[in-house]
Amino acid sequence: MLKEDILKHYVNEAKNETSSANATRKSQKKKGTPVPPQVVLQPLSKRNISGDGGKAGMKGGINEGLRLCELQYGSYCIWHEENREDMKDSMVKKLKDQLFVARAYYPSVAKIPAQNMLTRDLRQNIQELERVLSESTTDADLPPEIQKKSERMEATIAKSKSVTMDCHNVDKKLRQIFDLTEDEANFHMKQSAFLYQLAVQTMPKSQHCLSMRLTVEYFRDDSFDQELPVKYSDPTLQHYVIFSTNVIASTVVINSTVMHARDSMNQVFHVLTNGQNYYAMKHWFLGNTFKDAVVEVLNIDPFIPDYYDKTTPSHLNLPTEFRVSFHGINNASAMHSRTQYISIFSHSHYLLPEIFKNLEKVVVLDDDIVVQQDLSTLWSLNMGQKVMGAIQICSVRLGQVRSYLGESSFHKNSCTWMSGLNVIDLARWRKLGISETYWKLVKEQVSKKEGSAALASLLTFQDLIYALDNDWVLSGLGHDYGLSTQSIKKAAVLHYNGNMKPWLELGIPKYKVYWIKFLNPENQFLNECNVNP
Repeated sequence: MLKEDILKHYVNEAKNETSSANATRKSQKKKGTPVPPQVVLQPLSKRNISGDGGKAGMKGGINEGLRLCELQYGSYCIWHEENREDMKDSMVKKLKDQLFVARAYYPSVAKIPAQNMLTRDLRQNIQELERVLSESTTDADLPPEIQKKSERMEATIAKSKSVTMDCHNVDKKLRQIFDLTEDEANFHMKQSAFLYQLAVQTMPKSQHCLSMRLTVEYFRDDSFDQELPVKYSDPTLQHYVIFSTNVIASTVVINSTVMHARDSMNQVFHVLTNGQNYYAMKHWFLGNTFKDAVVEVLNIDPFIPDYYDKTTPSHLNLPTEFRVSFHGINNASAMHSRTQYISIFSHSHYLLPEIFKNLEKVVVLDDDIVVQQDLSTLWSLNMGQKVMGAIQICSVRLGQVRSYLGESSFHKNSCTWMSGLNVIDLARWRKLGISETYWKLVKEQVSKKEGSAALASLLTFQDLIYALDNDWVLSGLGHDYGLSTQSIKKAAVLHYNGNMKPWLELGIPKYKVYWIKFLNPENQFLNECNVNP
């Protein structure tokens, strides 16, 4: 059970945001000034670890109410619509509706002396339904003659509607019932959205079990000694870096990359995790082989104190995800609204030059991707004077999120970029002092209390991004139900950005098949912990 005060806080917070937005709109309209399109940028599930696109395939086409819902609650609304079940216990719901209407008419009918018979029928039917509903919560609990009772109530209500009476009282009563029902529906919507976010941010019990089992086994079994430290720092090999605290997610990334590689002998994977998950990761990757590739597991915690200060979190940060919503607040229609999901580097990514001092080039992979083609051609890219190769998102430009970037100078037409698949020239990174630039921007935004420190990465790499071909990565598998099978098969990398990750029960079922096939269902630890995404 969730504590009631938590839910109340969530509901009150939403109400305050709504009333504040309405007040702003009213004041702007009174002044007669034009209202610019509104940009709402909200972080998705916090993936910071310490010890929510399109809907082209939505059912029934684009639903305006659903789009308005998404602006407020994000991908929860998409998930809710796609997982909507047929109404259960429809007769119970119908009886409740009839009871509401009958109660609304009864006081007015009872005041008319000539309608004593109708008043008696209404009272009897109301009492009868109240008795039935007090004993029945589902259709299966209802008595056999309930259909006849419902028909009698329907006939009595029809007679009440035909009687000339003071409609003001009926209208008042119905409005009261409607307001109560609407408030209850809104509360349940906020509650459901809250529980959805809780499910997104909570590690599944099976994966927690897996991590604990692997940690215990690491200290029990000291027979593993397969590490190859010479390969870990060899700059002539292909080095892939993964920030992750999720054993099975990082396994899928490595397995899918190796399975599609022409030559896995030259592949070296570096999994950067925190102290809490280090031993579980270590035992897992020492106990599993990935063709001829080697895997190094590193605890990032010892590297953090040298760089982080009191203004930044002193723990592993995974890529930060945001939901960016654009909508014109002068236009009541949601048809002119759109939502885009982006993921960018976090604080931990700026430790790369320090961690890999002997390397000049790495490819950074997020742990929510699946590789479908050979990635070796990335190592022959000529990026010129650029520092990083990334997929650019020109549907979101820096000028559109300027209120979140503070007073820093930037080109408003510059495209944003995505993490997921990133080619990094570490030599040029060090030469240009990218990490130092980032920390300076973060400290400025924190000290001035302006902008969003989480978006400092967008400014740090301004004019330093080499745009990868869009065929490299298909994003949206963690929030967009409308991606075509053809586009999925064509992409070299599938990115499950968004809240509905493939290892969660909330994951989109039709996309899970591309992810789950890279897990070994016969693995002893997975079976013992019932890990079955």
